[in-house]
Amino acid sequence: MPGGRDLQLDALRAAAVTLVLYSHFFAPGGTSFLGHLGVRLFFVLSGFLITRLLLEARDADQFAAGSALRSFYARRAIRIFPPYFAVLAFVWFTDLEQAGSSLVWHALYLSNFWYAHRNDWTPWLLCHFWSLSIEEQFYIAWPLIVLLAPRRRIEAITIGLICFSLAYRFYWPIAANPALARDLLPPASMDALACGALLAVRRARGAGVPRWMRFGWPAFVALFLLVVLSDPGPANSTWEWPRWLLVQVLPLVPLVAIVSMCSNGLRGTLGWLAELPPLLFLGRISYGVYLYHAILLAYTVKAQPWIPLNVSEEGPGRFLVAGAATLIVATLSWVLFEKPLNSFKRYFPYIARPRARAPSETRRFGATYPGAKAALDLQPTDRS
Repeated sequence: MPGGRDLQLDALRAAAVTLVLYSHFFAPGGTSFLGHLGVRLFFVLSGFLITRLLLEARDADQFAAGSALRSFYARRAIRIFPPYFAVLAFVWFTDLEQAGSSLVWHALYLSNFWYAHRNDWTPWLLCHFWSLSIEEQFYIAWPLIVLLAPRRRIEAITIGLICFSLAYRFYWPIAANPALARDLLPPASMDALACGALLAVRRARGAGVPRWMRFGWPAFVALFLLVVLSDPGPANSTWEWPRWLLVQVLPLVPLVAIVSMCSNGLRGTLGWLAELPPLLFLGRISYGVYLYHAILLAYTVKAQPWIPLNVSEEGPGRFLVAGAATLIVATLSWVLFEKPLNSFKRYFPYIARPRARAPSETRRFGATYPGAKAALDLQPTDRS
């Protein structure tokens, strides 16, 4: 579905992956709320794009749920699996950072459960796979709801999922347990994915974001920054849990509003900036950038004796060297590996094309309807 709106969504992907790289390569201590925002932005985008795609397939005249589901899963596998499992194979073959013991969990897209169960970020090399596992778990379940549930119920289901996710967050202050499960189990991210999905559902029925969100999102940004920059206080302080809740929830409104604006197409200077070719290309290769960046960081640190800049610690040197290496590898992966494989998606259209008539059958039909051949040539195309 090409168009200006999708170009600007590529720009948002570029912004999201840049925030993640900044957090992992530059920010002191390796942590930053910007990396968290980048992942949440990816989730909102995924929820919006996947739901929009499925609803468009469902609204087509030749829609068949079984065919659409098979095509969705096949297309996701073509896009996601090859580079993902290539990374796992490389890590297994090289035993990089001794990450081999957890590879089965990562291969099954259960990385988030692995780290939550151990309550530890070991192996760190694959710790960013937790978000890829969340998305894959979403991809497995959500199409079944969008394509099989009663059409009029989908919006209510989406709102219910958001409420469930928010309620899940309030469990943790009661339990007073800051374990990794708090942030890594699927309900912790379903609010962002479902908010994107809700935007797509509302868009499909001719609505957009509510008026209060369209005009009030800058206030949420300001409040979020005040909370993030506030002193968290000592551990177990009265401010610790409310602060965590606000940091998680407040960004949802601005992120949904921004995705909505870019999906409609920004105009003027902002629209021009959002469609700069380097930004769009970074968005196009963002999956590879996210996938490979930790491995490139590991090798960058190992190569410190031969690098004049300081790459052993977070800072400008690491951001420049590891960031450049990541972009180069992700570009090569896109051009030589991912893009050629993506061409196989054409064999899995969401809407089955009508069977072409045999030439003799066309001639017989054309004898009674002179426009038959022209009509047969107008086959639907796979726009996604």
